[in-house]
Amino acid sequence: MKKIALCVMVCALFVLASCGDRTPGKEVSSKLKVGFIYVSPVGDGGWTWAHDQGRKELAKLPYVETTSIMESVPEGAEATRAITQFAEKGFTLIFTTSFGYMDPTVEVAKRYPNHVFMHCSGYKTLPNVGTYFGRMYQPRYLSGIVAGKKTQSNVIGYVAAFPIPEVIRGINAFTLGVRSVNPEAKVHVVWSHTWYDPAKEREAAESLLDLKADIIAQHQDSPAAQQAAQDRGRWSIGYNTNMRKFAPKAHLTAPVWDWSKVYTAVAEQVNNKTWKSEKIWWGIKTGVVDLAPISNLLVAQDVRDYVMAKRQEIIADKCKIFEGPLKDQSGNLRCKEGEVMSDDQLLSFDFFVEGVVGTIEKGNK
Repeated sequence: MKKIALCVMVCALFVLASCGDRTPGKEVSSKLKVGFIYVSPVGDGGWTWAHDQGRKELAKLPYVETTSIMESVPEGAEATRAITQFAEKGFTLIFTTSFGYMDPTVEVAKRYPNHVFMHCSGYKTLPNVGTYFGRMYQPRYLSGIVAGKKTQSNVIGYVAAFPIPEVIRGINAFTLGVRSVNPEAKVHVVWSHTWYDPAKEREAAESLLDLKADIIAQHQDSPAAQQAAQDRGRWSIGYNTNMRKFAPKAHLTAPVWDWSKVYTAVAEQVNNKTWKSEKIWWGIKTGVVDLAPISNLLVAQDVRDYVMAKRQEIIADKCKIFEGPLKDQSGNLRCKEGEVMSDDQLLSFDFFVEGVVGTIEKGNK
């Protein structure tokens, strides 16, 4: 009888042990593990640095166990491997932070239906894939007003990454801001065909400075274009973050990101199990995009006041920006008077507005 009782006890202990984690001393956590895929190094001071500031805010949430990053991940097959690696390691919430990660994100998500994937700036979704971005064209427009008021040569340069709708939309909004206060000014565009390459960005900026541009704007990740402007005694409009420290004598202002607004909101939804796939596209009103402080040394008080008044109009939905009549650079009417371009039209921009000098090169992205 003692042997039978002993056998029963051993079996019971085995059953209890099999119900839990078999790793000695390891406790199963219900907290979130969140992964981030970055296209450039965190030290770029721009796009990726801004995303990483958002990650750090997310990491403070009590229900987040850990966050992890992979930086300088090329768009394409290497991105697929990086995203898969996070999924395999149990990161059930994964943010992919560049347009070129769209297809790899969708590909991996199909194999991990119980994970949540959020892709930045894309348009493809699945039940477990959402997208997120900000209406950066709003502060772009405001920065254009600053440039339009400041330029003396009426030649403004714009160093741009790739000819995709996101970038084209920003150039157009900036130009509309410029010409709303200075119809004689023109915005000259040079493509770098890279998100982050300081040498190429600087080279593009210098080619625009050679054209007598006295202000350089950018859709790039590093401050190289602004530094080129400062070295020539010209001015600059930054992007992504307040990069004033990199070109303090040139920097007028910059359209900037605060990704923490998106990251903390999504993490809360996932934690509460209320998350559903959606296309997030928030504006200045939410704080995800805004304008960096305008230089009080380089920009007159009346201009700063005017820009801030326009900012309030945007928040109140009284300034639509892409409101007709709008013509393209060839003079063709693209949006009639009294009409406002729809979000679908904004998200598929494939033409430059009147006032832009440059071409949209096809097949580069």
